[in-house]
Amino acid sequence: MFAGLAVLGLASALFAVRRPLLMAAPACVSGRWRGCFGTENGVLLVMLAGLPLAAAVVWALARRRRAAGVAPAWRTSLAEVGVVHATVPMVWLALMPGSGAGVVPGRVSLLPLRDLVTMGPIGIVGNLLLFAALGFFAPMRFAALTSVPRLLLLGAGCSALVETAQYVFQLDRVSSVDDVLLNTTGTLLAALASRRWWRTPAG
Repeated sequence: MFAGLAVLGLASALFAVRRPLLMAAPACVSGRWRGCFGTENGVLLVMLAGLPLAAAVVWALARRRRAAGVAPAWRTSLAEVGVVHATVPMVWLALMPGSGAGVVPGRVSLLPLRDLVTMGPIGIVGNLLLFAALGFFAPMRFAALTSVPRLLLLGAGCSALVETAQYVFQLDRVSSVDDVLLNTTGTLLAALASRRWWRTPAG
């Protein structure tokens, strides 16, 4: 039932954003990589278009593990590919420079909850999803990460690195503590959603 609801939710989300995503298709198809990888729509389109390739990699890795007698083959392979395929594009989006990159000095917002009121629904959801795949798949791959404190540390640490990079490289973005809070929350919520498949020390 959970899987069916997840598929239905994904299909609904894709239907809702189909037009913005398809706007980036001509640039990607024609090889204009700046127009493809330099826009949010283009990056998301490439990530979705790469799902068949990601599935093929999962199948190949699982088959190799099963032949070698390594278990659990499918869960481990899915976790490895999933965390890379879904996290790298999101981090790319978070580090995408703004129009004033390199010119506008880095900005920092350290007052908790101040930026939430101006972030908007898209910003809040985007921050929750930034490391959601990491939270979902990492405990399925690494038994050392199957604890709430470690997952919180993982999400907060990765988020702090992204916010620091935004500031250091002057990407015309605000390095906000609210981003860290949302990123960490999204990591933990996604991890709890996959708790039944977490890896145990024995497997």
